[in-house]
Order: sequence, then structure tokens, then C-alpha cells
Amino acid sequence: MTAPEPTAPDPALDAVIHPVNRLQICSMLAPVESLAFSAVRDALGVSDSVLSKQVRILQEAGYVTLHKEPFNSRVRAWIALTPTGRTALTGHLEALRRIADLASPSGTGTAADGGGS
Repeated sequence: MTAPEPTAPDPALDAVIHPVNRLQICSMLAPVESLAFSAVRDALGVSDSVLSKQVRILQEAGYVTLHKEPFNSRVRAWIALTPTGRTALTGHLEALRRIADLASPSGTGTAADGGGS
């Protein structure tokens, strides 16, 4: 039995993804298969412990996986976005776009649809 395909994302803000570090982590992972823990840490400019905590929260939500493998005499950790995480990120970003559109001077929203004055 195979896992069901992710459904179209519901454009709603996701409380798990919304904090800036988690949003950045998910956004960095979206275009790639996986990234080294150290690459994500360095890009965010955070400590190992801060990144570990944020990754753990994303793991508990089922949004990322953490895979560890030996590399020379050390262990290298890889972070990957899951299909569930990818769907949640897409919906979150769409909700953010809708909010941003409301503030746009071009006024993509109108009074008739509740988006204008």
C-alpha cells in the first residue's frame, strides 16, 4: 500500500512553520532533496542547539526528517522536507502572499471581496 498523494495545500498560516527560523529552514529545503545540518546552521547564523530545537519541532509535526550518516571520523546530519512539510509550506506561503496582496498599493483586493476599502 502506498502513501496517499499530498493534497492541494490549504492556504492557511501554519503555526509550526510561521516562526522565522522554521520558515527559513523549510524554505531552504523546498528546492533541494536535503541539506547538511551544518549548511542550514551556517546560513541561518544560529547555534547547533538552536537549530536542533527548531528541527525537532518540525520533525514532531512530520514536516522534516533528519538522517545521520558517518562521514570520515564524524557523523554528518542531513535535513529533508517531507511531502507533508512541502504541502504545509506551500499553503503557508500562499496565505502570506494573500496577506501581502492586501497591503499592496495596487490593491489586488476589492471592496466587493473584502480586500479593499
